[in-house]
Amino acid sequence: MPIVSLGSLASVGGLGAALVGAWVLYFFVSSVYYAFFHSLAKVPGPKLYAFWDLPHLYYLVRGEWPQKLKQLHDEYGPVVRITHRHVSFITPGAWKTIYGHRSVGQESFQKDRVSYRPTRSGHPHIIVANDADHRRQRRLLSHAFSEKALRGQEDIMKHYVDLFLAKLTEKARAGETIDIVRWYNFTTFDLIGDLAFGQPFECLTSGDYHPWIAMIFNNIKLGVYIEVLRRHPSLDILKTLLVPKKLVRSQLEHLALSEQTAKRRLANADVTREDFMSYILRHNDEKGMSEGEIVENAQLLIIAGSETTATQLSGTTFYLLKNPDKYDRLVREIRDTFKREEDITLLEVNKLEYMLAVFEEGFRMYPPAPLALPRVTPPKGEYVEGYWIPGDTTVSVPQWAAYQSESNFRNPQKFAPERWLGDPEYDHDVRAVLQPFSVGPRNCIGKNLAYAEMRLILARLLWNFDLELIPESRNWNDQKIYVLWQKGAINVKLTPVSRD
Repeated sequence: MPIVSLGSLASVGGLGAALVGAWVLYFFVSSVYYAFFHSLAKVPGPKLYAFWDLPHLYYLVRGEWPQKLKQLHDEYGPVVRITHRHVSFITPGAWKTIYGHRSVGQESFQKDRVSYRPTRSGHPHIIVANDADHRRQRRLLSHAFSEKALRGQEDIMKHYVDLFLAKLTEKARAGETIDIVRWYNFTTFDLIGDLAFGQPFECLTSGDYHPWIAMIFNNIKLGVYIEVLRRHPSLDILKTLLVPKKLVRSQLEHLALSEQTAKRRLANADVTREDFMSYILRHNDEKGMSEGEIVENAQLLIIAGSETTATQLSGTTFYLLKNPDKYDRLVREIRDTFKREEDITLLEVNKLEYMLAVFEEGFRMYPPAPLALPRVTPPKGEYVEGYWIPGDTTVSVPQWAAYQSESNFRNPQKFAPERWLGDPEYDHDVRAVLQPFSVGPRNCIGKNLAYAEMRLILARLLWNFDLELIPESRNWNDQKIYVLWQKGAINVKLTPVSRD
């Protein structure tokens, strides 16, 4: 057995101490630099956040970052430095500068590649694609989301809304209390499954979530853990400890099932059916999308086109039921406008002025994407809202923090659709900051479809039923946020409207 001398042990110990000392010195010097001498040092914000991203990641993993970020903006103003290389803005001008169309010769703000990780397959979908691939994919997908396509999809939409109401009628007649969040999700997932893959998830028929949807919800939460690891690659060795195996397994199952289902629809090659695939196949040429890109976009649309719509319907319904005067006004508008249910169409619901205001206020109070969409400044740097932001710095506009700020809205915690209808009490509201579908060349391509779904579903629901919020759900909006809201149940009592 070799003998280790005390001198050798001492030298090893001395080397370790020296390394620790060097790290402590480096941390101290870099902290002082980032907090007081870096080009972002003039941007308001807590000094702890200026040199260390641990506070940001701590609240992110806890599902409390949007709430904490709102507090920071309340304290420091519309521009806040939230890490050593990330600045948050809550102004309309920031939306335009960061996300809007750029003039000829101006470089665009690229997506933050830490937040927008590449796909496992290597085939980019429209969100993570570079500018050139994004333009190519959006050109093709735009056919599937055009006004013409929306008119063609109305019968499919109506079928699932009919089924939604039939199921709720059964529940109401049986005297059952229902969780309206689940039923909104059942409807939007079935609808988007049909439009994206040519087949529903059968949630409405079964009255329960398809296992695939449970996988999707798990994948969303997994994204938070992955972001922490991507921001600190040295923690990758702890991946097996930090990331629950169940979530990783669920993600792989989701991706495999998405690929199988999308390829089955592609093999069908039916271009006459009014779904997304028919428009993609109809217009796909040598400058279109590969099979891998089509598969990636199809699985993306399942999340982007369903969960977010159900979330907005859930939030808007909750705030209506918490504010009976707003609920009563909307119900009167719907029932006075439509004497017959068959008159409630996509075209006609667009004429409901108060309903449009209700949804705008719903977006403000409960945006489906409450977090920011981070971008990176061009290499040469850029002025944003009067501050010089050096190149390759992350910048963003966090939606919930912007929409709940007193600097943008009077009585921001109050649900007031009237602020969108010219009420003089809200004349000074900064309404241009509300951009739930983002702005510029990468804004949400499914905006028209989302609005159509939400208006049709809510109009027909309130035409058929009176809704009453069960007391146990009165604090429903007290939620965690892991990329998306962690929605609990909104339990409501349904009473069919008598028209005898």
